[in-house]
Amino acid sequence: MTDYRTLRVALLGAGAVGSQVAGLLLRHGDELADRAGARLELAGIAVRTIDAPRDVELPAELFTTDAEALIVGADIVIELMGGIEPARTSMLQALASGADVVTANKALLATHGPEIFDAADQVGASVYYEAAAAGAIPIIRPLRDSLAGDRVRRIMGIVNGTTNYILDRMDTEGAAFADVLSQAQALGFAEADPTADVEGYDAAQKAALLASLAFHTAVPLDAVHREGITGVDAAMIESARHAGYVIKLLAVCERIEDAAAGQQADAISVRVYPALVPRSHPLASVHGANNAVFVEAEAAGSLMFYGAGAGGVQTASAVLGDVVSAARRHIAGGVGVGESTRANLPILPIGRVTTRYQITLEVDDHAGVLATVAGILTEGRVSIATVEQTVLTEEEQGAPVARLVIGTHKALEQDLSDTVARLASSGVVERVVSVLRVEGD
Repeated sequence: MTDYRTLRVALLGAGAVGSQVAGLLLRHGDELADRAGARLELAGIAVRTIDAPRDVELPAELFTTDAEALIVGADIVIELMGGIEPARTSMLQALASGADVVTANKALLATHGPEIFDAADQVGASVYYEAAAAGAIPIIRPLRDSLAGDRVRRIMGIVNGTTNYILDRMDTEGAAFADVLSQAQALGFAEADPTADVEGYDAAQKAALLASLAFHTAVPLDAVHREGITGVDAAMIESARHAGYVIKLLAVCERIEDAAAGQQADAISVRVYPALVPRSHPLASVHGANNAVFVEAEAAGSLMFYGAGAGGVQTASAVLGDVVSAARRHIAGGVGVGESTRANLPILPIGRVTTRYQITLEVDDHAGVLATVAGILTEGRVSIATVEQTVLTEEEQGAPVARLVIGTHKALEQDLSDTVARLASSGVVERVVSVLRVEGD
């Protein structure tokens, strides 16, 4: 038997992920010691309610409600409480004591990341957060370490399993949004209050983290453009299928040349919205509650990371990987590796990004309407790529109305959105049915 040094591990939170982490630490202690080079002693588990029901049966003597006392003397603190407070206070206390911190708390890092990373730098500690961006998918280390010598051009990913489950069921089964959301809640994919998922807040937090790593620039959460999926209906899903697309909620982070800066300077854009993805694109085949992140780098080319984006035991896998990394750092000694955010690239508002639209309109069915619509697009500096017209029968609409599905070439987002607004008020357009961006062509 190898005589390993023992490291004290404090666990904060024993929910779906925390209870799985504790169980794995206790069951696989010998294997983890061999991998880490140190014995990982679970010193205790801080919780709000000691006798709450949990997914994993754990020794009662490990539980405490005193997180502050548990942190004292810990070498590694695993923060899985979620939310901002008291997680922020506990994390800063742990770092101040010199402990390394492992967390899956995307909301906290997206909101207070610079403060937390600065606190770690001041004492030479490290913050590990592989589980914060895409569950079990290893994407943080590749961006932070493997691609550190490359130049990442673009990240496009499905980073929220709940919305992907909903949109996938709507696409494959023709189910209604409300029905699938109820099923997702029954299966545990969605919370009782699904706002964070369906309105894109969860994906925006993850996009901020991924962009900060990829572009070595601190990206505040309020700089991420965010749209959710509550406006996606069955007609939009069917229209996308007919045109050879699938609708996915995407996080898009890209490095672009900002012509408005005058010298073609580099800038970045970070945005989350439902978009049309060609069915031939790898992201189109991501089904159920899975996640996938597609990375484009100058030297490495195109890379795709795919797997379970959520789930207690799956996320626990990523957490334990970070715990082993933290343990190895303690054994090796030295100062922790800080975050690289020195590039300080400007973050562009959505209006200065180049995108493509697919616009679906219901218009009066009479001569000259198409010419009027084309004229409004031309005036708005928007070029038409495709047009499909369908005449809706009186039985369907009660009046002679045509449906136009217009695909645009790439144009400035501001020009595209202004043009849609002019179409809506033109007098010939009865209704703007939907406006979706096209990504992945």
